[in-house]
Amino acid sequence: MTGDKPKGSRAIALVGPYHSGKTSLLESILSITGSVHRKGEGIRVFGDSSAEAKEREMGVEANFGHTKFMEDDYYFIDCPGSLEFLQESLSVLKVVDAAIIVVEPDESKIASLAPLLNSLQEQNIPRIVFINKVDHATGSVRNFVSRLNEISKAPIVLRELPLREGEEVVGYVDLASKRAYHYGKQEASKRIDLPEGETDRVAQARYEMLETLSDFDDALMEQLLEDIDPDNADVFSDLAKDMADGLIVPALMGSAIQDNGTFRLLKLLRHEAPGIENTQARLNIGEGGALGLVVKTLNTAHGGKRSLVRVLRGSFKDGETANGERISGMTAMQGDEGEKRTTAETGDLLAFGRMEKVKTGDVLTTNGSADGDLSLPVLPPVYALAIEIENRNDEVKLATSLVKIVEEDISITFAQHDDTHEMVMEGQGEIHLKVAIDRLKSRYGLGVKSRKPRIPYQETIRKKITHHARYKKQSGGHGQFGDVVVEIEPLSRGEGFRFEQRIHGGSVPRQYIPSVENGVKAYLKKGPLGFPVVDLLVVLIDGKYHAVDSSDMAFQTAGRMAMSEGLPECRSVLLEPVMKVKIFAPSEYNAKLNSLVSTRRGQLLGFDTRAGWSGWDAVEAMMPQAEMADMILELRSVTAGTGTYEFEYDHMAELSGRDADQVIEARKEELAG
Repeated sequence: MTGDKPKGSRAIALVGPYHSGKTSLLESILSITGSVHRKGEGIRVFGDSSAEAKEREMGVEANFGHTKFMEDDYYFIDCPGSLEFLQESLSVLKVVDAAIIVVEPDESKIASLAPLLNSLQEQNIPRIVFINKVDHATGSVRNFVSRLNEISKAPIVLRELPLREGEEVVGYVDLASKRAYHYGKQEASKRIDLPEGETDRVAQARYEMLETLSDFDDALMEQLLEDIDPDNADVFSDLAKDMADGLIVPALMGSAIQDNGTFRLLKLLRHEAPGIENTQARLNIGEGGALGLVVKTLNTAHGGKRSLVRVLRGSFKDGETANGERISGMTAMQGDEGEKRTTAETGDLLAFGRMEKVKTGDVLTTNGSADGDLSLPVLPPVYALAIEIENRNDEVKLATSLVKIVEEDISITFAQHDDTHEMVMEGQGEIHLKVAIDRLKSRYGLGVKSRKPRIPYQETIRKKITHHARYKKQSGGHGQFGDVVVEIEPLSRGEGFRFEQRIHGGSVPRQYIPSVENGVKAYLKKGPLGFPVVDLLVVLIDGKYHAVDSSDMAFQTAGRMAMSEGLPECRSVLLEPVMKVKIFAPSEYNAKLNSLVSTRRGQLLGFDTRAGWSGWDAVEAMMPQAEMADMILELRSVTAGTGTYEFEYDHMAELSGRDADQVIEARKEELAG
């Protein structure tokens, strides 16, 4: 291999579906490079050590490791595989130099890779495919890569050809160097002579690789047309350049548990993967002072708050002030522990200690000078739960703990909903939010109950009436007297509430008119059906007063009585919120999306291709909010875990028939309880 390898530390993300072996691969890397001295199947020397991860046997947050290989520094980020924890990947992918996509050679799982491949493509992040568990492959690796190419915009180039003994993969041929290797058991692969009968197969596979590279190199194209086998050094140069530019995706193979293919992967990273200079260009970072991006926040029981920072330019020193806060300690993370540092140089990925006001997504500088495209992508919420503290004495503690939860995971939001009087937490799915609730208990000692959020139903009227109401009360001393006549009429949908007055001759003194309006508004918070009343006009047209007994309170009461007595005569109708939804999924699932929308009382608006995503569609529809509470669960089920959606409030629509009766009855039971 030739060419100048990148200088400085490199950050590499390990991504892919859960159970593909990302953590096993990182264990293998750390073991081979001497950073850890114990590994093996079932032993998690590195990875998410949280109770949530152990219970579900899956990673639920990004984890960080550091090692050296041939004197070069590498920072590895092991990203969760579930789509519900995709935000963890998106945040760190922003600043990595390359991503290793770890996959199993199982064609049935290819569809689940599409969101990840497209996201990497959109961000133009250099990437490598590592086909793990190749020792258990039963089908053709070349066919598997061919299927992967169906969902990848950049061609996936097979760099190695498997060698088999019977059905077992026992080694590989490096198609760039034309060298053959035999896998060892927990040891480095050994170079061997190319087995008899493999020459033609290797030549064909190498030609296919070169043919793809020639699409981006005219000189190579001419050599192939003239049947000239290019120099290996030129091939390696093309492979490195094209990967850095996002034009190709090289594919390697191995078995992380057996340490097979790991050393070859490290060699590729060292000689071909781009470094921080490529990342700076991708993010439009120019020259200047120290610059870093906070990609994750950790709140630990003993170490306090830690901010994971990729240094994109310049250097930071322990004890130095950045963004107005003092850096209190630096650590190169290795699982939950790490190596203390005094300086963070360009390319380093370190935890900065106790920067209390700094949050994920913040750009750190020492002189206030920042540039580049550094905003983190944030996934919109697709699932929600209403939460309630079990012990009301812990309400203040709940608020501060939720802030820490959101600090650690920026795709979680929480807010008090005034219309339903609930604290609602939103995120990426059922497991995602349950993990957050588990953390409230395990880390902060808070018992939290959860349920589906209430739907903010409203009600309105269909009929115009005139109603007279009088409030008269006499007891010792001054009494209370307020008399009003109001017209109540419906407005068009979305107009809200209006109050007007057409009083003549001072039948209701001017100072009491606002009191009548306040009384009307007070009742509209809960109408005859039990919900807030909207889209109506109330006009005060007449009334009477008493010089001694009339008061603000009396006319407020009269206004409220006018509504409580009059609205039941106005033919109340229930309104439900309707959302405009855009659903994203592979085109092959369109029929299932049609069924999903129609069975949930939705209205299809149309189909379009998803911009930049080959073979994907965007389906627009109107959906009642009540039908969307668990829609993401069904959507992922019918699209092999690939589908997602985004939505926004659009309008309120009438709800009638059995659906309305059920809502009204449930509301009565709730109010009675």
